[in-house]
Amino acid sequence: MIKGRKISFSGIQPSGDIHLGNYMGALRHWPTYQDEYDCVYCVVDEHAITLRQDPATLRRRSTELFAQLIACGIDPNRSILFVQSMVPAHAELAWILNCFTMFGELSRMTQFKDKSAKHADNINAGLFTYPTLMAADILLYQTDIVPVGEDQRQHVELTRDIAQRFNGVYGDVFTMPEAVIPKQGARVMGLSTPDSKMSKSVSEGCVFVMDKPEDIMRKFKRAITDSDTEACVRYDREAKPGVSNLLDIYCAAAGESLEAAQSRFAGQGYGTFKPAVGEAVVECLRPVREETERLLSDKGELERLMRQGADKAACVAGRTLSKVQKKVGFLPR
Repeated sequence: MIKGRKISFSGIQPSGDIHLGNYMGALRHWPTYQDEYDCVYCVVDEHAITLRQDPATLRRRSTELFAQLIACGIDPNRSILFVQSMVPAHAELAWILNCFTMFGELSRMTQFKDKSAKHADNINAGLFTYPTLMAADILLYQTDIVPVGEDQRQHVELTRDIAQRFNGVYGDVFTMPEAVIPKQGARVMGLSTPDSKMSKSVSEGCVFVMDKPEDIMRKFKRAITDSDTEACVRYDREAKPGVSNLLDIYCAAAGESLEAAQSRFAGQGYGTFKPAVGEAVVECLRPVREETERLLSDKGELERLMRQGADKAACVAGRTLSKVQKKVGFLPR
């Protein structure tokens, strides 16, 4: 890490394939933080097991996500990129922080309430203490900023409360992190449900980063446009949500302004417009898909990069953990 630089931490669960909404809304922008911050990127597989996981599937998804993050532009030589379970300090610090986290704080977490309602048959302790593990993820690296969506702001605020409580007892051990809500990237709606965000639960309306070009083209050719009689390409979120969504996607994929895109397709029908959007997306995702496939084809190199990232993370995390253990009164190892 470069002395004097602030530290940024980002984590992502290996909960399934990355889709176009994930990529355009967030992941394609993650590498830009490397220019200004010392970045720590983590595949948070320990968080994933609050829901039952097939072991082989979780291992595969963690490996694929690690490769996809590199393919999206995260440089493992400039940043720390690793898989959470390969660095035991995360679980160790989480236990200590559990003892500085109040029951009432955890019970007020919005995501706990939401997930408990969705998974009423599996309201486990890990689901309840999930925010404390997230706090450990952040605090281990003396993080300055945490780029998160609005839905995660509450967790970063709890992290600050925990850090402040610990620091109040033992001195300035943890850096106080700040939540940073990134400028919204392209808001991608479902191809078959243009009134709601793209979701992997609606597979036909969802384009995945690793989809084959022919599958991407098929999905765009079947994309919903509009039911009105004015079959023209015009941006109007209220009257033409389907066409407007496709224009947003085209502009993000092709790097073209909305005005230029509307001018390009003026007077053309949907039969021309939809394949053109599909082709733009195919070309946008091609380098990510091809680089991911290349990385996955060389398991030895990928495992080396995983070990390298875990070693770098463990070195930084270990310094914080040792300091915390000494502060609370644990014997040295």
